[in-house]
Order: sequence, then C-alpha cells, then structure tokens
Amino acid sequence: MTFRQFAYRNVMRNKRTYAAYFLSSSFSVMIFCICALFIFNPGIQEGMIFNAAIQALVAAEGIMYVFSFFFVLYSVSSFLKMRKREFGLLMMHGMTKGQLNRMIFFENMLIGLGAIAAGIAAGLLTGKLFLMIGSKFVGLSSLPFYLSGKALALTALSFIVLFLLISLCTAVLIRTNKLIELFQSGQKPKAQPKSSVLLSLLAVVLLTASYYLSVSASVSTVILRMIPVIVMTITGTYFFYTQLSVYTIKLLQRKRSFFLRKTNIITVSSLAYRVKDNARMFFMVTIISTVSFCSVGAFTSLQTLTSQFADDYPAAIGYVAKDGSGLEEGHLQQIRDELAYKAIPYESYRMPVKYVAVQTHSAADSAQERELHLISFSDYKEVTKLAGVPTTEQALSGDEALVLMSSLRDKAYIQIRELLTYTLQDSGIGLRETGYTKRVAIPDYLMTDLDDDRDLAELEEDIDTEFSGMVVSDELFNQITAPVQTDYYTGFYVKDIEQTIGMLEELADFGVMRYDMGQPYAITVSGTLQAAQNSLYSIMLFVALLVGTVFFIAAGSFLYFRLYADLDYDRRQFLTMVKIGLTEKELSRMVTRQLALLFFVPILFAVVHSIFAFIALQKFFFLSIANQMGVVLISFFMAQILYFFFIRNRYLRNLKKTLV
Repeated sequence: MTFRQFAYRNVMRNKRTYAAYFLSSSFSVMIFCICALFIFNPGIQEGMIFNAAIQALVAAEGIMYVFSFFFVLYSVSSFLKMRKREFGLLMMHGMTKGQLNRMIFFENMLIGLGAIAAGIAAGLLTGKLFLMIGSKFVGLSSLPFYLSGKALALTALSFIVLFLLISLCTAVLIRTNKLIELFQSGQKPKAQPKSSVLLSLLAVVLLTASYYLSVSASVSTVILRMIPVIVMTITGTYFFYTQLSVYTIKLLQRKRSFFLRKTNIITVSSLAYRVKDNARMFFMVTIISTVSFCSVGAFTSLQTLTSQFADDYPAAIGYVAKDGSGLEEGHLQQIRDELAYKAIPYESYRMPVKYVAVQTHSAADSAQERELHLISFSDYKEVTKLAGVPTTEQALSGDEALVLMSSLRDKAYIQIRELLTYTLQDSGIGLRETGYTKRVAIPDYLMTDLDDDRDLAELEEDIDTEFSGMVVSDELFNQITAPVQTDYYTGFYVKDIEQTIGMLEELADFGVMRYDMGQPYAITVSGTLQAAQNSLYSIMLFVALLVGTVFFIAAGSFLYFRLYADLDYDRRQFLTMVKIGLTEKELSRMVTRQLALLFFVPILFAVVHSIFAFIALQKFFFLSIANQMGVVLISFFMAQILYFFFIRNRYLRNLKKTLV
C-alpha cells in the first residue's frame, strides 16, 4: 500500500465524520459555480440593472470565498483535534512529523478536490434551474444556459488555491511534541467549568445596552449607532456563551429540587461541560445565523418599497424645464408623440416652480441663507387630483407653508425634524412651516433637495435635506415676482404606468435624467424606473438568499462537527449509565433535550438579535416590514427544526449501536 493509498483509506474510514464538511464545501462550490455561470452568461452583459446584478453577484462570490476559507480552516482544525490519538499511534510506529504533515496534506487535498468536482457537477446540473430563477429576478424573459469555460476555470482554480492554502497551514494546526498528550486526547478528565460573575454581568449589560440602542434609535441616529451596537452584540454574545451560560447552569445545579429530579442531574451536568467546550462554536453559529437572517430579511424588506412606488412617482412621465431652457416645447412634443404612437390616453398639467433666496430661522441655529423651491397650493391640489389621490389638506393662507415630500419615505423623518420659519430676502415676506404634504406632487430626481448648496458634511448632519420644497398659498406665491429662477414642471398622467416602460430613451437614460446631472432639463419615466427598481431589489434578494443559505448550512455543519466529535465520549458515558439502569426511553429523552439545547439556543439567540436589528431597520421604512421579517425568521427556524430531527435520529442510531 502506497502512502497516498494510506491517506485515501484514512479519509474513507472517517467518511461519517467528514460527511458534513464535504457536503458543505461542495455546496459552497456549487453556489460559487452558479454565480460564475450567471456572471459570464452573454445574456446578462449589458444594461444598468444587469451591471448592478453582476456587481452583486461578484460581491457574493467574494463574500462566499472569504467565508469558505475560514469555514474550511475551522473544520480542518476540528477534525485534526479529533484524530490526535490516531496520530499518536502512527508516530509511535515510526511516522515522522514530516510524514504526518504530508499525510494530512494529501487527505485535505483529496477531500477538497472531491468537493470541487462534486460542487461543479452539481452546479452544472442545477445551473439551468438557477438561471431560470435568476432571470426572473433580474426581469429577463429567459436566460439560456451557457457553459462558460471561464466560469468553470474560475471556480476550480479559486477553490484549488483555497484548499491548497488550508492544507499547507495544517502543520501549525496540530502539535505533536509529546506522544502521551496525543494518546490521552479525549481521555483526560475534564476540568470543572468555571465562570466569572463580572464577565457574566458584562454580557448582560452589553446585550441589554445593544438591544436598548436598537429599539430607541431614530432614523437620524440608527447609522451612528450601528457600529457600536454590532460590537457590543458580538462581545456580549461571546461572554454569554463562555461565562453567563456556565454561570446560569451552576445556578440550576444549586436548585436541588430541579437538579435532582429524575435524569436532570445527568442532563444539566453534561450540559455544563458541553456549553463550555463548545462556547466558541455556539458563538460562531449565532453570529453566522444572525448575518444570514439579517441579510435575507433586509433585502426581503426592500420589496416593501415597491408597493409605494406609485405614490412616490404620481406622474407616469415627469418633465422639468430649467429656467431659460429653450428645449421645453420640443421635448414636450416628443413626449406627446410617443404617447400618441403607443395609443396611451393621458392627461397633462404644467406648473411653475419658483426658487427664492431666504433666511432660515430655527430654535437651534442662527439665521442661515438658502434657496427654497416653491409651488402654489392650487397647483399641488391639481397634480395630486390627476394622480388619482386627491389631497385632503386645507387651503393655505398668509405665511403658512407645507413641506413638500419627494417620497413617502420622508415620513420617517417628520417626528425628528424641527418646523422652521423663513424670511424672503428680496421682499422681507415671512414664511412659516405648519406641516407636511400628505402626497408627493413632483417625483423624486426632478428637484434639488432643500439646502442643496451646503457642504457635504453639513448635508449629512441636517435632516432638512430629505425634503424637496414648499407648498405655499396662492396669494403668497403670486406675490413673488422676481424669483432667483423659475422652472416649469409638466406631468403626464396615465392609468397604468407600466405602459411607459422603455419610452423616451433618448431623453431619459434608463428612465431618469436627474436635476443635478447638468442638463437643461430633468425627466422621469415611471414605468422604466419601476421595472428597474423591481429588478434591482429582486437580484439583491436572490444574491442574499444564495449567500444566506451558504451561511446557514455552514452554521448547521458546525453543530454537526462538534456533535460527532464527542460521539465516542458520549458512547462511553451512556454505556456506563445503561449498565446502572438507564432505560432506552430515558436515553432518548436525555439525548433529545441535550441536542435541542445545542441546536436551538444559538438559533433562538440569533432570532432575538435579528428581531432587534429589524426593529432598527424599520426606522427607514414608512410601511411595516413585520410580515417580511416574520416570513424570513419562521422559514429559517422551520429549516432548523427539520435539520434537528434528521441529526437526532442519526445520532441516536449511532449511539444505540454500541449500547445493544
């Protein structure tokens, strides 16, 4: 038998232990291969949204590759620790340290190459299905299967390099200084689990503080709190498993009425050692699962924004001619001609937008100079009526003004924004904000934001920039006879904005020409923008599902690794208990309780983390995202339940083989 045959037979003898590692690695390779097939497909090589889709897939490739490196590294180190007694036996029979490292290198590369081959084969077999699903997400009618040599080469070379690097690192993952230590691996009595009261309290404080900051965050503070909350949550989770969980189990042991009831003395005592030994693994599973839940949930929640698109873009086509532009009449005629060519009935309305220089007055700051964009109340009322959502606001009078929303998302900022007063510089007329419009009159991109002439740092700190202008009384609007500039907005209103998909490509590149793009006009084509937004959100969700699934399967694999790493120890322990009278029913109950705690505590903890993360995310949404959040969390939890019963049955069957 050659040395390589010996390494091959070692892998085959440990195939039960390596199964989850092999399958998880193969799945990662498969998803990487599918993304590569998507990227190199000639049917997705042009267009704004398609470029965004490719960028998202490339980002997913990078995330999965980096994660796969650390996943494989952790898996290999776990398996090496499990085989210390085997290594000790081999070294006692004359194997050198160099030969041992070479054997481990061959074994790792054998598993790695097998995972690469299996993953690429699975990717090719399921590639057409994923391309069909992906094309629907992107918005293409169909995306033909294309076998790209570049995709296969990228996948194979990337993971060959990954497994090669991991295999070369295995020499430092196992220490072979003393044979006695290798032989005693897994046999030495475990030390009594210890915990620190101070570190346990620190875990409670950090987690409580992070949850409180998430719940109490506003739309203006959630970004600032994000990094501190993430750091506190990760640190608190680590101390929860390494300190607080052990401390809690010790408290249960002191409660004699509970601890001495039936088999609790065995279950709780064993759990204390398991939690302490597997604290880092539980920590990783919790964090990885939280990332999976949050990434998928966040992009699922983005679909909520599509339901308010018609409210954010009331005009099927919105056109703004800047002050002094001589292109207005030609462009408007072009719009009318295309609508007539497509036989789309429409109504249109044209209104002026006056820009005035004002001084701002607020309780917090001294007077500041800025420009305001004003429209009259009668014009606002007319355009909302044409959009099919008549306004219910009362007519304005005197110096009253309503802040004009550019999107219903702006409603999230209303509670934290201070109502201001203004003085027009040319006439001294006062202007007083009394509230906010309930509807969007002019679509986003067609006006500059309030105070758009300030520096970037100031813009980021001032919530005023989320709004686009003011609605004033007709009387006050007519009094402004010498504005800084006057633009003209024309809206074209149709019953179904999807009819405008692809229109006016010469004027609106991918459905929009923003006001700040330096052209003498601005335009939005709502049908094209809606299609682009739906495709972008869908491809982001598709990528998040792929990456989240890889993370979730890896988290389950970590649990599988640790469970089977302790299988020999558990066999000896339960065999002893069977000899002193433990029944098969009691054995099944004990194993089920222990496995349920090991499987569901990290997942439930990740669910709690995710719920508070979603509460903070909700600040950005005017509509509720609770339904999307619930679907994501319940779906992952149901998958974990199925995985638990599968592993439980296999684990009990393996235990009982040696107890009969």
